[in-house]
Amino acid sequence: QVQLVESGGGLVQAGGSLRLSCVASESIFNIVTMSWYRQAPGKQRELVATITSGGSTNYADSLKGRFTISRVNAPNTVYLQMASLKPEDTAVYYCNAVTWSSQYWGQGTQVIVSS
Repeated sequence: QVQLVESGGGLVQAGGSLRLSCVASESIFNIVTMSWYRQAPGKQRELVATITSGGSTNYADSLKGRFTISRVNAPNTVYLQMASLKPEDTAVYYCNAVTWSSQYWGQGTQVIVSS
């Protein structure tokens, strides 16, 4: 069982930056991929970015250039650096981990971008 704890959300003005953190309860080397998803009010959850255990990254096309996913191995943390934020980035951001046998979700962290 992998537990994921997100932090770093909050209220920011348009054009500002935030860094989200996701701490996993076990080594990220045991996790195939870790991702950030987001869900805006009234919308479906969507993939933001993914990083593999090998360090490869993938982003939603609409977010390339503004968002960066990265990781540190101790203490098993994945980050999402968000820049040039827009009001449409307002959402609950969720951390996701996929292992060989299952997938896990964090509780989410709220990001609100004011215009």
